[in-house]
Amino acid sequence: MPYQNLDELPDSVKAHLPRHAQEIYKGAFNHAWNEYADPDKRRGDASREETAHKVAWSAVKREYEKQGDRWVRKK
Repeated sequence: MPYQNLDELPDSVKAHLPRHAQEIYKGAFNHAWNEYADPDKRRGDASREETAHKVAWSAVKREYEKQGDRWVRKK
């Protein structure tokens, strides 16, 4: 279920992340979706979708951090 555009992202992502962070999330999710299609490449018994979401959040957290209720770009 790769995302074609930002409007398709989960509400939790759209409601809280700035546009650039959403683009990072979408790109990382889609890449991980393809990369971890084979269950042997995933840790434990995580689903393909769960793994892709974890990878996407990790990618966002490399460039953004939460300050209070907002996600802001790291300096």
